[in-house]
Amino acid sequence: MRPTNIVVVYLTLLIALVCQLFPWVGQGIIFRPDFMLIVTLYWVLRAPHLCNIGTAWFVGILVDLATGSLLGQHALSFTLVAFMGLSFQRRLVLFNPLQLAGYVFALLVIERLVMLLLKLFEGNDNPGLHYFWPVISGLLLWQLMILLFGALTRPKS
Repeated sequence: MRPTNIVVVYLTLLIALVCQLFPWVGQGIIFRPDFMLIVTLYWVLRAPHLCNIGTAWFVGILVDLATGSLLGQHALSFTLVAFMGLSFQRRLVLFNPLQLAGYVFALLVIERLVMLLLKLFEGNDNPGLHYFWPVISGLLLWQLMILLFGALTRPKS
C-alpha cells in the first residue's frame, strides 16, 4: 500500500460532503448512500492515524448541521461505527474481499439501525424496509472506493 496523505483524506471527505448535500430527487433519495459515512469508514480502516473516532464524530456533527437533522444523531452513529470498525482494523489484512464486504455491510446495517432507533425515539413513524436501501448502495460505493484507492486487504510489501 502507498502511504496515505492527510490532504487526500480531507479532500475525499470534502467531495463526500458535496455528494451528501447534492439535491437528490425522486427514487434517488431512497437509494442515496451515506457518502460521508462510507468515506470516513474507509479512511478509519485504511489510515487510523489520520482519520479516527474523533474525526468520525466531527464528520457526524458536520452532517447533522448540513442536513438540519437532530444534532448529534449522525455523530453518535458515525462514532459507534468507527469504534466497531477500529476494533477489527488490524485483522482486516486476513480478510478476503468477500469477508471485508460482509464486515462493511454489517457496519452499515448497524449504523442504519442506530439511526432508526434515534428517529423512533424522536417521534417519527416507522419508515419501513426501504429505509435500508442505502446499505446496498453504500456497499456498492464501498467497492468503488476499494477500486479507486486500493484494497485494504493487501499486505504491505
